[in-house]
Amino acid sequence: MNAGSVWPSAAAKSRLHPIDPSGTEILGGFWARRQRLNREKTIPHGFDRLQQGGALGNLRLAAGGQGRYEAEADSGGTTLPFLDSDVYKWLEAAGWELARGADPALTAAAEEAIAVVTAAQRPDGYLNSFVQVVKGGLPYGDLAWGHEFYCVAHLIQAAVAWHRGLGDDRLLTCATRAVAHIDAEFGARGRPGIDGHPGIEMALVELARVTGEERHLKLAERMLGLRGHGLIGPGRFGAHYWQDHEPVREAPTVAGHAVRQLYLDCGAVDAAVELGDAELLAAVRRRWSDLVRSRTYLTGGTGSRHRDEAFGDPYELPPDRAYTETCAAIASVMLAWRLLIATGEPEYADAIERAMYNGVLSGISLSGEEFFYTNPLQRRTHRAAEPAGQHRRAPWYPCACCPPNLMRLLSSWHHYLATSDPDGVQIHQYADADLTAGDVRLAVRTEYPWQGRVTVHVLETPDRPWTLSLRVPAWSRSVNGPVVRHARRWAAGDSVVLDLRPAVRVTVPDRRADAIRGCVAIERGPLVYCLEAVDAPATAELEDLAWDAGRHPREVPRPDLEPAMIGIDVPVVDLGSASGESLTAGAIPYFAWANRRADAMRVWIPA
Repeated sequence: MNAGSVWPSAAAKSRLHPIDPSGTEILGGFWARRQRLNREKTIPHGFDRLQQGGALGNLRLAAGGQGRYEAEADSGGTTLPFLDSDVYKWLEAAGWELARGADPALTAAAEEAIAVVTAAQRPDGYLNSFVQVVKGGLPYGDLAWGHEFYCVAHLIQAAVAWHRGLGDDRLLTCATRAVAHIDAEFGARGRPGIDGHPGIEMALVELARVTGEERHLKLAERMLGLRGHGLIGPGRFGAHYWQDHEPVREAPTVAGHAVRQLYLDCGAVDAAVELGDAELLAAVRRRWSDLVRSRTYLTGGTGSRHRDEAFGDPYELPPDRAYTETCAAIASVMLAWRLLIATGEPEYADAIERAMYNGVLSGISLSGEEFFYTNPLQRRTHRAAEPAGQHRRAPWYPCACCPPNLMRLLSSWHHYLATSDPDGVQIHQYADADLTAGDVRLAVRTEYPWQGRVTVHVLETPDRPWTLSLRVPAWSRSVNGPVVRHARRWAAGDSVVLDLRPAVRVTVPDRRADAIRGCVAIERGPLVYCLEAVDAPATAELEDLAWDAGRHPREVPRPDLEPAMIGIDVPVVDLGSASGESLTAGAIPYFAWANRRADAMRVWIPA
């Protein structure tokens, strides 16, 4: 479940190998601003909210403190038992950030959180504040909804971040004790049991990689094998909801709760590469193909149904009713990264790019302190009565899974830029960054995504030939093929240039996506654009505007939203006027909407 720590063992059957996180540094530009904002604003904001919302206080109660347990409820009144996981995700983000550079205030906050977590753990290794304080201390009484394994999974991943980034094993000790408690009851000699929310499977594989203990991999393999046999029961939404309807090796398509499915498949890929299990990997790739072909939004978001936060039918992609949870977009990045490492195929890096720039970044404000849980592709001018704050960015949520998930992904984003293999170095994502892979040191300089020129300078190189591979995004029409490879003997001072030339393009939806048939969308480079009421002509409502194919869109600078940002002036016709007046509406990157006021917005424009 970790956002960026995936590190296959030496024996793993993976095509590529991640570059050590300490060998990658983002220096400037688009992604440096995001990481700086995350460090200076978002992560401190998250710690304050964990204090105010009670998640840290709940762990203090489990450690013997005094007070009232804060058990938030969802919109249906169901108590949320998984608030511990938000603390662990925050700790993971803090670990990766402190590995990038010292910060006394962040260190002090993290030390406080670690002390609370370690004090809350029982002598027998069990750790879950909801069970310890609210449920009388009896573990594993509600595997379907209790999220006990899920919380331990996030503890493991926080522990991995602190171990890999800082060499600090306090959380690792805590996590291995918690896993030992689970293994004693649900391991090979125990009773069958799986969590209603997958996630521990990939965390266990990562724990095995860090500790070298094969028993953790065996437990992950066991849990993957148990799922799909009706062990959890139908619950409120049926067995599909938690992917318990078909075995992991056999299920042909993604199904049910989007985040659960994607986390499960992350674990399956991790186990597959460690075990050399080609059948298991093929099953995940089959489901991924189904996901991308028929159940993914233009923004890279997934999940079209609010009722159960689930995938819909094939091509059921309504823009206004899109659920597209921020966590689901993050999960798709995590899964695509694992598939990229396993196979080396650039289509997975394309998917990471689309999701990151659109479906993920839309979940956090330009200020870094407000969030979206869901990310629709349309918001109407005239709306039925809705709860206060609906479709407005919020500083936090009762179910706050998305904000700390964003924190840990952004703090580890530099992990995703490049990989290596015996032949050389592969650059998958473009940022102004320095990269070190073994005895190769590179400087990447670019103004991506606003400009498409990428220059790679060789700073250090071995005295032997090796291959530098550069991904060509699927949207680019200036370079042929998905990858440009330069195989040669290099010298310090050499450089190569990749010129991707982003241009405005008009995208037509698949004819089977009924909700958007007859519409077009505007894209430029990796970015999806949207119309927002604040940038529309004052004389027309957004729903009255249609794309004017007889005129051309025009790029315009938008420094009012972000330095170097490029907006697009979109030619439209006002269908609400008697004359069908020709007008121009401003389009901005989708990730930047709702940062001024939460008015009408749409990605898909009637043609």
